[in-house]
Amino acid sequence: MEPNQKLSKENGVLLEDVKQYRKLVGKLQYFTNTRPDIAYAVSKLAQFSCAPTDVHLKAVHKVLRYLKGTIGQGVFYGVEDNFDLRGFSDSDWGGCPDDRRSVTGYTMFLGNSLVSWRSQKQDIVSMSTAEAEYRAMSMATKEIMWYCGILKSLRVPFSPPPYLYCDNTVALYIATNSIFHERTKHVEFDCHKVRECIVRGILKTMYVRTDNQLADVLTKALYPAPFRDIISKMGVLNLYTPSS
Repeated sequence: MEPNQKLSKENGVLLEDVKQYRKLVGKLQYFTNTRPDIAYAVSKLAQFSCAPTDVHLKAVHKVLRYLKGTIGQGVFYGVEDNFDLRGFSDSDWGGCPDDRRSVTGYTMFLGNSLVSWRSQKQDIVSMSTAEAEYRAMSMATKEIMWYCGILKSLRVPFSPPPYLYCDNTVALYIATNSIFHERTKHVEFDCHKVRECIVRGILKTMYVRTDNQLADVLTKALYPAPFRDIISKMGVLNLYTPSS
């Protein structure tokens, strides 16, 4: 998607026949099961299914052209015995011009293999970047706890605690320092959920620089260079790319 283009309900002229748009977006949603590189774009375009415009349809066609040029691209799973669990959580802040809600993005890795990813608009409006990031951390924490339960049930050996990486220092301070909770009562449930896991040793939070934030591609449209760099670190490879 175009990084500087802010898609909204007010863009363009309403389509006379919305069935084509809905069919295309519906089929693209199946691709996100194996193509995390289009997860944000498809999630964004699905929000306009009720009243799509010609601008939205052009954006869908751009995604289709990207898929046509990357037919051999997918997630690579190597053979390894490392089952350590780690996650990356990220969020934009008020990126939607229609309702000013933020987008949560997270990726989960088992060893070096990407096993889970999500791009989803948050339920309510966040009043700060820290609040938006903390809500993303809370959602990622629930996903990590679910994976921990699955790994224990299957008796898969892994070294706890799993790591959750975030690029917002304020959100990390809130997670590790209970004093900040009095100033963040509006996100009290999310705060206690993450902090409870940290105190119990279920989770450990770590800071990561923005250029190494692998969930960034699930929260906003990026320029080609950082986009390709992030998806390569996620293990998204193209079979038809010539080896150097």
